[in-house]
Amino acid sequence: MGISVGLHTLHIRSDYGNWGAGYHYPAVVGAEIAEQIGEQVRKHVARKTCVIICDSNVAPLLAKRVIQSLASADFRAMLITIPAGEKSKTLSQVGTICDRMIAAGMDRQSFVIGLGGGVIGDISGFVAAVYHRGIPHVQIPTTLLAMVDSSIGGKTGVNTRDGKNLIGVVHHPSLVIDDIDVLKTLPRREFNQGFAEIIKHAIVADGRMFKLLRSWKTRSPRRPLALQRLIRRNIEIKSKIVARDERDATGERAILNFGHTVGHAIERAGDYRKFLHGEALSLGIIAACAISIKRTGLSPDERDAIVSLLRQFELPTTLPKNFRRGKVFDALKFDKKFEGGKVRFVVTPRIGAAQVATNVTLADIRAAIEDL
Repeated sequence: MGISVGLHTLHIRSDYGNWGAGYHYPAVVGAEIAEQIGEQVRKHVARKTCVIICDSNVAPLLAKRVIQSLASADFRAMLITIPAGEKSKTLSQVGTICDRMIAAGMDRQSFVIGLGGGVIGDISGFVAAVYHRGIPHVQIPTTLLAMVDSSIGGKTGVNTRDGKNLIGVVHHPSLVIDDIDVLKTLPRREFNQGFAEIIKHAIVADGRMFKLLRSWKTRSPRRPLALQRLIRRNIEIKSKIVARDERDATGERAILNFGHTVGHAIERAGDYRKFLHGEALSLGIIAACAISIKRTGLSPDERDAIVSLLRQFELPTTLPKNFRRGKVFDALKFDKKFEGGKVRFVVTPRIGAAQVATNVTLADIRAAIEDL
């Protein structure tokens, strides 16, 4: 007999954002939610028509069920499917989607649903932010990485030729729905990459969760109740940090970028094909730990514990020998975490804490990349 996993709703809020406007939206986490999506959306979005933005991998698996559930709640849904992968996250693709929405008669009373992983969440959120100067957005993430990270916090965006997420806007969703059942069929590599963001959250904000992860049963990592608790905890961590610094104005939200400066550069150097986001982040975390040892006194023992935990979830901790380190370093200049030519680099003095350092040099970063 299976263990029942009930629905749990987290209320994500900030009464006063950096620019004066607060926000509040629920994140529903549970199992077997697919048939209830229409009911959940009806509670929080008082609209009739919507567009579902999905990719070519997820659409054949989930789109029909979601459309049926929406229809049962008296929604009229239109499906737009885009090619899977980071290469679809472009302004050109946004324009194509908006043109199709206009042709279908979607207006200011419509809303957007993003059904997919992080790429879909980013581009669907951006479409919702710019279409008719902003319409509601519902996130239905289908990967562990998107559930614990990218679906929370309101950041949306697209890539340019020179870098990742260089064009974007903060547009909080009206609702997030995490159905852990969809993770059952996620390929092992795709599932494991989500743990890079989870481990990052533990490093920067929750030493207790770090210890819990070290005892995680990797032979049966998709246990429903354990997954639900883990997803909920990561939503809590990220949403609390975001609430204190919604638009990266004070530097508090920046700690969520731990590992991302080098990680994004690795993604770009690999043409967004060599590594998944979580894999590149894992390598970025290793580089950030090397710099943390030098600049903030992270102990080598804690660095080794971080390396061990990443390996526990089959995440890379070294670059292939034939991977051009110089190409990674060259990609750094396009990172949006460089301001006025100065490095804003997130370091950790110990597991469970992080800060933005002002004394990290490009030479430090180059050395850390060379050592990967």
